[in-house]
Amino acid sequence: MILLIGGTSETAPLASGLANAGYEVLVSTATAAPLAIGDHPRIARRAGRLDEEEMAALGKEKGIRAIVDAAHPYAVSAHAVAHNAAQRLGIPCLVFRRTTADVKGENIRFAADHAEAAEMAFAEGRPVLVTTGSRNLAPYAEAARRTGVPFAVRVLDAPESFAACRASGIPEERIIAGRGPFSVEENLAAIRRFAIAVIVTKESGRAGGIDAKLAAAHQANCLLIVLRRPQTPASNPAFDHPAALICTLQDLVPHVVQA
Repeated sequence: MILLIGGTSETAPLASGLANAGYEVLVSTATAAPLAIGDHPRIARRAGRLDEEEMAALGKEKGIRAIVDAAHPYAVSAHAVAHNAAQRLGIPCLVFRRTTADVKGENIRFAADHAEAAEMAFAEGRPVLVTTGSRNLAPYAEAARRTGVPFAVRVLDAPESFAACRASGIPEERIIAGRGPFSVEENLAAIRRFAIAVIVTKESGRAGGIDAKLAAAHQANCLLIVLRRPQTPASNPAFDHPAALICTLQDLVPHVVQA
């Protein structure tokens, strides 16, 4: 069985590709939010965050023979857990990373982390739209309180996201809930709704909708603050196409049930 750390739009094609290659696949996601994982009978899903101990225990219980880390590019802790658990189990860990986009333009600035992004965004004194998810809202909420600059957030439509918004004191009317990627028009609608002048985003690749955000920001003359993508453990082989990853996995873990 292969443990696939999923949660993004690439989860379904990866899981389906692995299953079609003959592997039993257990998709692990941090939350139980609705997610397409493919409909092959060899694909199953579990939900809930795992630490290193828990993932290693799951690996032993399920007879996991390899881990495919396809967590979101910015899920730093998830990448570390997958890497360390694989080392403890003595099994391969293959990394899938969506390709980066060519992010450039006049109204674009880059930030190393959320603290810097919040400082840069709210220093403009104009309404801000934060589209970086619900896990790091505190720096933006604090910057908004300190500066008096209004802001809105776009988060996953899931209970955990609303709880994080409440914990940061973000009122319901300033929350946009949904699952991306979002189109140019959907981004423009959010910009118009809250008179946004500054957008904070991750460099989440074309699959994550960065191109549509770039286009909307350009059309609306918004400043775009882009969080730089974190580095992943260099010791694990990394791929940006499912077929290449599966081919390498078949070399490393060749004895699978044939379809």
